[in-house]
Amino acid sequence: MTVVSRTGNAGQAESRVLEPGADDGQEVAAMVVLHAVRLQQVTSLSSVVRRAGEKLAPEKQHSNGSWLVTEFVLEGFSNLPELRPTLFALFLLTYLVTLSGNATIITIIQVDRTLHTPMYRFLAVLSLSETCYTLVTIPNMLAHLLMESQAIPIAGCRAQMFFFLGLGCNNCFLLTLMGYDRYVAICHPLRYSVIMRPTVCLYLGILIFCSGFSVALFETCLIFSSPFCGTGRVEHFFCDIAPVLKLSCAESSGKALAIFFLSILVVLVSFLLILLSYAFIVAAIVRIPSAAGRRKAFSTCAAHLTVVIVHFGCASIIYLRPDSGANPSQDRLVAVFYTVVTPLLNPVVYTLRNKEVRVALKKSLGRGSGLCLH
Repeated sequence: MTVVSRTGNAGQAESRVLEPGADDGQEVAAMVVLHAVRLQQVTSLSSVVRRAGEKLAPEKQHSNGSWLVTEFVLEGFSNLPELRPTLFALFLLTYLVTLSGNATIITIIQVDRTLHTPMYRFLAVLSLSETCYTLVTIPNMLAHLLMESQAIPIAGCRAQMFFFLGLGCNNCFLLTLMGYDRYVAICHPLRYSVIMRPTVCLYLGILIFCSGFSVALFETCLIFSSPFCGTGRVEHFFCDIAPVLKLSCAESSGKALAIFFLSILVVLVSFLLILLSYAFIVAAIVRIPSAAGRRKAFSTCAAHLTVVIVHFGCASIIYLRPDSGANPSQDRLVAVFYTVVTPLLNPVVYTLRNKEVRVALKKSLGRGSGLCLH
């Protein structure tokens, strides 16, 4: 006697007994039915699992077959493991000096009434912008130097790039406005208080803020408009334009060209306007009869001119190249300079090279020491 079992639609097992005298064809047919039912169940189960997986996990592959990226990994200084503690200590010290220096400049300008002029108001705004600029990149870089994990979600990368580009553009525009302020002060001193009156300065500041972040919004949306493929490894210590654009699934040459021309508009045009202002300034200084007057006029521009050369020099090396991002190691080195060193130069240069800021600082320190003695 042969027993044949199969599973019905309701999941219950059914049995059928074949007598020894039954036809062998019936036994074969029963076995075929049994295997067919089992195959159908396995196929149905696989289909259910596949559909469930599609619901739980969104699409992981692009149409070109490459895997989509859900987060980035910042390589940073992973190729220098033995130097990471030293770099952490060095960058942390520089960062603390930068924060304290910019905070000192903002406080002195706010407290000392002799510095309540458009030039020093713009300097205070520049110091605040530089402080925010360092907050976008350096704390994250310091954390990655200490931790093993260097992952950053795409949303975090997008936000970091937006604020980094926005504040960078604002600094370019602010330095241009400060150059124009020096031009009006030296070339049109009698009309200075009328041209650079408080309402005009306020409107110019709002225009700079809106323009800088508008440029940043356009570039960020352009870069993140398509998904990212590949390993997801960003060859940088923060989300900069060229390293992130390399990971785009879509063809990125058109985006890179648009960003390149926009960088020319922001960096090169701003720098040329500053040069134009200083051309008029030099022409006016040469006509001053006394040597003391010429030195005094030029001393008010020396600090600003130093910051301009360093800031625009670094920006030109990185963003005014058609092959930006072709040399990641060199780009990282230059990026360290303009994200860590350049913000430090602002308070150092303006406190050491500017006589009025030095005098105000000494007065504040003198008042502070006097209060302590009392």
